[in-house]
Formats: sequence, C-alpha cells, structure tokens
Amino acid sequence: MHALVYAASAKPKTLMNYRHAFHAGNFADVMKHALLSRIILHLNAKETPYRYIDTHAGIGVYDLEADEALRTGEWQRGIGILEAMPMPEDSLFTPYLDCVKGLREGDRKLYPGSPEIVRQMARQQDRLVLAELHQDDFWRLRANLGTDQRIRTLEMDGWTVLKANVPPPERRGLVLIDPPFEQADEWSTIVAAVAGAYRKWTTGIFAIWYPIKDIEKTGAFAARMQALALPKTLRLELMIDDGRDKAKLNGCGLIVINPPWMLADQARAMLATLAQALGEPDRASYGVDWLVGE
Repeated sequence: MHALVYAASAKPKTLMNYRHAFHAGNFADVMKHALLSRIILHLNAKETPYRYIDTHAGIGVYDLEADEALRTGEWQRGIGILEAMPMPEDSLFTPYLDCVKGLREGDRKLYPGSPEIVRQMARQQDRLVLAELHQDDFWRLRANLGTDQRIRTLEMDGWTVLKANVPPPERRGLVLIDPPFEQADEWSTIVAAVAGAYRKWTTGIFAIWYPIKDIEKTGAFAARMQALALPKTLRLELMIDDGRDKAKLNGCGLIVINPPWMLADQARAMLATLAQALGEPDRASYGVDWLVGE
C-alpha cells in the first residue's frame, strides 16, 4: 500500500530546515491528529462533499524506525504510550488510532501525518489539496499519497496555495495550518492569512496548530486571533510541562474557527486523558476556552 515511504533528507534543497521526521508521533502530533480525526468524522456525517486544504503537508507518512525518529525517540513518549493504553471500542481516540493501525505493514512502524489521516477517513466525493514547499519533502509526499485521484499535491508556498484555493467549489471543508515556525514573522503571517481566507470562505473550518514554548508569546498570538473577532473561535491547549523552561517544547495548541458543535466537550475529555498519560506528573495541564463565541 505504501511501498515508497521516505524519511527526511539530511540536505534540504530549499531554505527550510525543519524536518518533521524527527518529531513524528510525538505528543504534539498525538494531540493534533486525534483532534483532526474528530473534525473529519464530523464532516463525514453529511453526504455532501468537502474540501481539505493542508498548507504545510510534510511527507504524509513517516517511518518511526528510520534514523531521524530513532535519534530523538519522541514518538515513544507520544503515540507509543497512547497505543499501549487500553481503550474501549467507542473511545474518542478510536478514529485516530484506526488510522495509525491502517498503516501497519508487518513489523514496520509507520505513522500517518495529517494528509494520510484525512486520506484514510475521506470519502470518494471529498477532495484534498496538499501544499509542501520543501522540494525533497514534496516528492516524498507525492510518492506516498500522489496516486490517490482525490488528492492534488502542490510544490508551493502554503500561504499562496491557501489564498488561491479559497473559496473551493464545496461549501464545507477544513483548512489545517501547521507551519514550521522558523520565520520570525510566522505568527503575524498566520493571523493575516486566516483573516483573508475566512473572509472568502465563512463556512469553512480553520484549524491552526502552534507550539508552546514561551507561554506569554503564545498568549499574545491568541489575543491577536481573538481580535479578529471571527465568530466561534475555540482555543485548545495541551501542556506536558509547566512552561518554566522557555527553551523547550512545553505544549501545543490548536485554535479552531467554526469548530464542530461537540468538539469543545470532546476535546476537554481527550486533553484530560493526554495530559495525564503524556505529561510530566504534577506539571501537565490542558485548556479549552472560547476566544470568540457565537
């Protein structure tokens, strides 16, 4: 099914240095992908088609036994823990864990990125647009997912792709924004891009993932998103540490505009589980709050 799965190259051919292969399956991926699966499940509840746009797609499928993943071992403290936990069949995590299991090929430990999760869950009538600017990663993305006729892969800047692809023909859909946060102005770029895209597609769902190192910095970002005053803006955060060390990844967040009506309650239960299972004892926490209500 996925005969061509590549790890990240050590010598990127573009100016981007971030390579997700080192971090695939870590606690931040678990949080993001588990919540993503709930949003896609909501979109699947109606027969009408939807459009999924991923502005920073990565390579789609990751090998957890490749050198990059083994070097950091981050997945062992993320999906490695969650997969080993006993779960009821109707768990809120089941759709996500089913996607992970859907990639198991014998003894190979493959892990699905966001594009692969949506590929597995989307129906025949749905369409995916995947943008990846890094040249090496783009060709790996195309090798991993490019044969699916529902998918269009673009070797382009994600912000340009977002601007050119909203509004899509479908009224419903999801934009996932998950940049590498390498540029100093990345936070400002997100705010401007979301504001522009929402004006053109008010019925779409927008999900923005972000890392939490400095709590004050991410709090300022949330305040700028709140100032856009876009109706129904939900903030979800998972902290695996208390944030005193601003040099490390203490947590991550997901801001969702136009979230499914049950997502806040579902996220509260899911984040509580993840904080307890993946976080540092007595230092982990989570948050669910509305930046903007109806």
